Amino acid sequence: MNKESTLKPMSGYGMLFVSLLCIGVIVAGFIFKVLALPFVFIPVLIFVVRGFIIINPNEANVMVLFGTYKGTVKESGFHWVNPLYLRTFISLRARNMNGQSLKVNDKIGNPVEIAAVIVWQVEDTAKAVFEVDDYNKYVNIQSEAAVRHLAGICPYDNFEDENADVTLRGGDNKVNELLEAELNERLSPAGIKVMEARISHLAYAQEIAGAMLRRQQATAVVAARRLIVEGAVGMVEMALAKLSEREIVHLDEERKAAMVSNLLVVLCGDKEVNPVVNTGTLHH
Repeated sequence: MNKESTLKPMSGYGMLFVSLLCIGVIVAGFIFKVLALPFVFIPVLIFVVRGFIIINPNEANVMVLFGTYKGTVKESGFHWVNPLYLRTFISLRARNMNGQSLKVNDKIGNPVEIAAVIVWQVEDTAKAVFEVDDYNKYVNIQSEAAVRHLAGICPYDNFEDENADVTLRGGDNKVNELLEAELNERLSPAGIKVMEARISHLAYAQEIAGAMLRRQQATAVVAARRLIVEGAVGMVEMALAKLSEREIVHLDEERKAAMVSNLLVVLCGDKEVNPVVNTGTLHH
């Protein structure tokens, strides 16, 4: 496996002076009709000019000589290298990849739509050039595979799997950490470093979205009812205790049961209660 090594190039300005000198000699040869000078120095000039390279910040050039990797030039500036080097340009800047929405099955088997945003950059130029055929395409394919795998090992939520520690909908940072770790593992052979990975889109697939929405609504209603009942029972208990403590009225078990029933209907009902006034005795 090729590992990146740094190649120290020559300054381009010194060779620029040599090329200008060659041009001067060539012009003088034509002027003074010494044709041997242009015949000799034109190939030299072409050879020198072919060695000039300009490296911008966060860019690199991978140098290969007759099939042998010689090193990578990362130092920005105006340089001169062996003109026989085969050069491959690589950008070292951070790049964003907004993955397309994928339709996959979660851990439980529910079809979901999921997409991720990935920030990555080339860390090892030798691996990026020599270990994979096209590192851009490699990133796209492996990123899609990582997102599919993540959806397959995590449920969408914990409605059906209450023991799930990490869910796609509620995991947030944990899910993103799992995705980033898997991407770094998959892309490291190509010399790619993932700086950040986040789920950008998550939803149930269209064919089950309506059913899952009704399920979520039903779950919310049940949770709200449970809270209402717990509060109502506490209020009834407090009312009976206050009546007994202050001796306002003495109720036998049957009357207590009737009172509890009436209070629970009033407190737990989802509609307004129409009171009925008893104008007779307590027992009629």
